[in-house]
Order: sequence, then C-alpha cells, then structure tokens
Amino acid sequence: MVRPAVRRHAVGHLVERFACSERRACNALGVCRAMVRYRSQRVIAPELVADLRQVAMERPRFGYRRLHVMLRRKGWTINRKLVLRLVREHGWLVRRKLRKKLAAVPRVPAPQPTALNEAWAMDFVFDGTAGGRTFRTLNVIDRFTRECLVIEVDTSITGQRVVAVLALLVAMRGKPQNIRVDNGPEFISKALDSWAFANGVALHFIRPAKPTENGHIVSFNGKLRDVCLNTNWFADLAHAKEKIELWRRDYNEVRPHSSLGYLTPIEYINQLNRGVA
Repeated sequence: MVRPAVRRHAVGHLVERFACSERRACNALGVCRAMVRYRSQRVIAPELVADLRQVAMERPRFGYRRLHVMLRRKGWTINRKLVLRLVREHGWLVRRKLRKKLAAVPRVPAPQPTALNEAWAMDFVFDGTAGGRTFRTLNVIDRFTRECLVIEVDTSITGQRVVAVLALLVAMRGKPQNIRVDNGPEFISKALDSWAFANGVALHFIRPAKPTENGHIVSFNGKLRDVCLNTNWFADLAHAKEKIELWRRDYNEVRPHSSLGYLTPIEYINQLNRGVA
C-alpha cells in the first residue's frame, strides 16, 4: 500500500515535471485532491519532543515501543503511533540488525517455566578493558521473570567459581529446579556436577551448536553486548564491574520487557507476590 506522503510526492512531481495542474495530476494518478491538500493540524508539545529526545539519547537501543513506555512513566498519555512518527521525523529510529535466514524446518519449543525459581539459565560473555586485558562475565537469569540474578565479572571464572556464585544465589533466594546451560568446560565440570547433585538441581544441557535451545540467556547476552559492553569504555576491571552492575540494576528495575507486558522484572515479581499476574 502506497502511503499518503508518497502519493503527495508523486503528484508534486507530475505538476513540476509536466507543468500540469494539480487536478489533472490527481486524476492521472487516481489520487484524491483532499488527501494531497491535507495538512495536519495537530500541535506537538515541545515538552513532549524534549522528553522523547532525552529518553532516546539516554537509551539509544530502545525502539519506539519501549520509548512509549518510558514516556508514559513520565506522565504523557499519547498514542504509540505518535511516538513512532516522532522518532522517524527526528531520525531516532534504531537501526535494525540483519538476521541470517534460517532453514524452514519444524522446531519443537522447549517447555516454558511457569513459576519463580523454577528454571534458571546461565552463560558466559567475553570482553576487554582499554588496556587490552580480557575478562568474562558469568550471567545468570531467571527464565520465568527475566530477572538477571547476577553478572559475575573477572578475568578467570572456573567451575569452582561458578559453584560459589550459585551457592550464594541459593542462600539469598532459594534454589531452582533446573538450570539450562551449554556444554562449556565450566558447566560440565565435576565441581558443578557435584553441587547440582547435592542440592537436587537438574542441569539441562543444550545440544552442541544449538544456542537457540537456551534462547533466554542468548537474548540477554545480546542485550548486554549491545547496550552495555559495546557502548562503554572500561578503564580497568574494577571500572567494568561497576558499569556492568549498574546496567544489571537498570535492566531489572527500569527497562521495560515486552515479554512481561512492558513491565520490569521487579514490577512483574511484585505482581506475582500480590497474586495479580
């Protein structure tokens, strides 16, 4: 379907190119003259544009849907389509990433968790400091609430360190029924296997070279990379820990999640505790 703006442009091109009247150009293209002459009478409050610009600059990887949620939190009662139009006009749209085409074969979805602490997922992400020192992050999330439980940052994280992180999480919030992981050496280690057996936690390993079977943590890793690691310059390891922890709190407490009805994980957990969700 051709948008009105494109039709107006086509009519204007005919009028300019062939020196014909607007009426004749509209008749030739089958376009209504009222649509060509229409000019929007809507007045956009400068304060709205200023607030939208501030949010868009603070969170450059937010699409218009999340920007709309953030504006509603600021007290604006506006249509989501208006936000889309404004970000298009001002060039604040997020550039989409090209995705690799996948084979059209049937896929069986993994069972989805239905309760808090039922299923966790964890994985590693690598990055580096300005001085060239490589570090890695151990990311643990609750697959049901999407809450990021911890991001452990260090230059080396062994199987014993993974066990120590999980033991601390269990002491703070209780143990999960299962944890979904890949086949990395830290996750197939004897230390983690012994801890899981002693605590009655099932380790669900994905098939080799099938990261989509652990889609929740893969999606989280992408957001961590895109919004935090790629947009921050880490002077040293301590600086990296500070910045990443601040981002984790923002992810849990501020960032709206589309899969949670644009609530934050903390808001969703509070609803669960009140028996609303």
